[in-house]
Amino acid sequence: MVRTVSDRIFEPAKGALEEVGDMMLLTGKTIVSAVRPPYSYGDEFVHQFLFALRLCWFPLLISTVAISYGAPGLQGANFLILFGAIDRLGGFFVLATIREFAPTVTAIVLAGIAGTAITADLGARKIREELDALQVLGVDPVKSLVVPRFLALMIVTALFDVYAIIFGVFGGILATLVNGAPLGPFWATFFSNASTTDLWASFVKCSLFGAIIAIVCSYKGMTAKGGAEGVGRAVNQAVVIAFLGIFAFNYVFTQTLLATNPEMLVIK
Repeated sequence: MVRTVSDRIFEPAKGALEEVGDMMLLTGKTIVSAVRPPYSYGDEFVHQFLFALRLCWFPLLISTVAISYGAPGLQGANFLILFGAIDRLGGFFVLATIREFAPTVTAIVLAGIAGTAITADLGARKIREELDALQVLGVDPVKSLVVPRFLALMIVTALFDVYAIIFGVFGGILATLVNGAPLGPFWATFFSNASTTDLWASFVKCSLFGAIIAIVCSYKGMTAKGGAEGVGRAVNQAVVIAFLGIFAFNYVFTQTLLATNPEMLVIK
């Protein structure tokens, strides 16, 4: 009785830890396969890059403008107006958009669109036993399938971060104009608070978000089982785990960045 209860309690935790360990091993194999010749994944890399670019640009545009305009834009502006400090909205957008909203929204959109497509594709191949056939033929599935998706998502998320920052700041401009404030103070406080550290940290963080999405979604796709229902279950699990990994990594990265760059804590 006690053993049955303990198994029910600890079995999910054990399974989760095993999955995390397997994903770490897949990450190591992917990095080694990416740098070790031959580099035969070029065509698949270009295909995956253009696929993510084509599907994600418009949802990302709508998401970044709407979120930046609604949350830090209108609500932040309403709060600052109470203190007669609407000119500080530009500095607030450095904190909100460049550091957090742009990379986070980019990762969420990529995970929901490109990540699910990766899991469904690899899951279907697993169910049809194509991955086993590749191994029988002497083709490494990690090098031919995971590596191009891994590199494509890392690069496309970094590029989309620039895109998200531009349209996120555009949301701040809209909020400033809606509240009848001039744009001069907005840009003044924006550029006085923005730094190169903010930019490179945002790009690095967003690129690593892409790596997390690629590894999680590839792993869940390559371990799918149970037919079409199993593929759907793997897609659902991949999105949830990817989001959890993104948020957990964001906390660690942000804490480390602020600890090593204390000047970023000062709002000018």
